[in-house]
Amino acid sequence: MRSARRGDLRPATPAEAPDGARGQCGEAKPAERALAIEAPESNTNEPLQAAVGVRLDTPRLRLRPHSVEDFEALATLWADPAVTRFIGGRPATREESWGRLLRYAGLWRLLGFGYWAVEDRETGAYLGDVGFADFHRPLDPAPPALPEMGWVLSPAVHGKGLATEAAAAALAWLGRDCFCMIDPAHAGSLRVAAKLGFVQVGVPRYRDGVTTLLIRRH
Repeated sequence: MRSARRGDLRPATPAEAPDGARGQCGEAKPAERALAIEAPESNTNEPLQAAVGVRLDTPRLRLRPHSVEDFEALATLWADPAVTRFIGGRPATREESWGRLLRYAGLWRLLGFGYWAVEDRETGAYLGDVGFADFHRPLDPAPPALPEMGWVLSPAVHGKGLATEAAAAALAWLGRDCFCMIDPAHAGSLRVAAKLGFVQVGVPRYRDGVTTLLIRRH
């Protein structure tokens, strides 16, 4: 399944803002004027799809929008020290995971792309998250003006190629250049990135350390 709509990081003007971001008088709401979403190429249901996310199926996985019902599984995932060892360095609190869940939902509404919940197609089990964002990372030097990709799956399913399978489906949907940033010590994610076609372009400073910056050209 694929969507014709793609995110655009151009500044929005009132005329460009999506219908859902307009006030009663047809002007873009100030808080939602920062980013625009490209007009769909064909499907008249695209504005709704961008607001709620899209669904993608792979042979073993289903990528779907997050829901409130995902909170417990998401909070458990992000509280696992093995998951956060190279992503923030410490387990997330329930408050932080709730904020993450809300952020995932908002990405689709504001940017036209975002994160999916990754679930096992056979069991329906929640396995992790994959997708795209624009987090305004304070990298030095600054990152490219492209969607940032990320993926995280439960350690219980590592070593099965599922991260590559999920990310490949997401990249096929995106259909444009993107970048990712990975802790230089995170060998597993660096291997996944290489399989997906990402190429290292730098080691910028990020917060109190450095990160590996990689770009994938469509």
